[in-house]
Amino acid sequence: MSGPGDETVRRLELGGLEQAQVLAGEKGAHLRELSRVVHGVRVSCRGNVFVIRGEPVGVELAHRVLGQLAGLVREGYPLFRADIDHAVRILRASRKANLREIFLDEVYIAQDRRVISPKSLAQKAYIEAIREFDIVFGIGPAGTGKTYLAMAMAIAAHTRRQFKRIILTRPAVEAGEKLGYLPGTLFEKVNPYLRPLHDALHDMMAFDKAAALIDKGIIEVAPLAFMRGRTLNDSFVILDEAQNTTSDQMKMFLTRLGFDSKAVVTGDITQTDLPSGTRSGLAEAREILSGVPGIRFCTFTKDDVVRHPLVQEVIEAYDRRDREKRP
Repeated sequence: MSGPGDETVRRLELGGLEQAQVLAGEKGAHLRELSRVVHGVRVSCRGNVFVIRGEPVGVELAHRVLGQLAGLVREGYPLFRADIDHAVRILRASRKANLREIFLDEVYIAQDRRVISPKSLAQKAYIEAIREFDIVFGIGPAGTGKTYLAMAMAIAAHTRRQFKRIILTRPAVEAGEKLGYLPGTLFEKVNPYLRPLHDALHDMMAFDKAAALIDKGIIEVAPLAFMRGRTLNDSFVILDEAQNTTSDQMKMFLTRLGFDSKAVVTGDITQTDLPSGTRSGLAEAREILSGVPGIRFCTFTKDDVVRHPLVQEVIEAYDRRDREKRP
C-alpha cells in the first residue's frame, strides 16, 4: 500500500490489546527503537493495530520484524528493547531467519530468572557447534558473547550432569608483565586476570552457590599455566582471551583434553597483547586445525555485538582507522 509521495504504508493487527502493549513496549519504547534502527521508517500503534510508514525496503523489514516478534509475544516471550535491535540485525542479514528458533533456544536460566539465549545468527551457530563438537573456537571482537554463552552452556551441561567439572582458564600474563614482578601472593597476582571469568560466572549463578562449587573443586578458575601436565577428563573447559597464548601454550592446552570432555576456546585475534614478533597461538590454531574433523571454528563480527549499541560504533570506528592506515 502506498501513501502520498510514494511513501509505503503497511499495517499489522494483533489479536489483543495486551499483546500489542507488550510488542509496543512501555510508552512505545520498542517502536521508537525500531524506528531508530531501521532508517527511513516511522512506526506507530493505535489499539492493537501497528502502522509502518517510510521507504519500501525499510517498511518491509520493519513489518517482518514486528510480525515475527508478535509471534514470540503470543508465546509469552518477555520482549526487551534490546531484542528489537537484535531482531533487525538478524532479519536484515537473512530473509529466511526465524526469530523463534533463535530467541527461544534456551541455553540457561540465570539466577535472576533471566533466560540466556542466542541473539544473532552467529551466536545460534556457535551454540549449536558447542552442542555437536568437542573442540570449538569462537573468534571475534569483544561483546559478541563468545565467553558468556560458552559459560552458560557449561553451567547448563553441568546442571544436567553431562560433566563433573567446569574449568575456566585464561593466560595470566598480558602486555608483557611478569607475575613475579607483581606484588602479593600468587592468588593476588593472578586474580585480576581471572576477574572477568568470575564476573560472568556470578552474573549467572548466585555468589554463594558459585563459591561453594569453587570450594569443592567442581568449578575451577585458574590461569592457563596451571593446566600444564594435567589430563582433563569429564570436564567442560573454557579458554578465554586465547589470542594471548603462544603457539606452545595453545598446543599444551588442546592436548590436555581427556575423555568425555569438551573445550571452547575464545578470543579476538586483532587484540593480542603478546610481545612484538610473537605469533598468537589462536591465529596459528585457526590455520593448522581448520578442517580437522571434530573441531569447529565460529567467527563473529561487529554485527554480533550484544553490548551497549555504542560498542558496535566504537568497533567500526577503530576498523575504519585501521583500514586507513593500511598502505
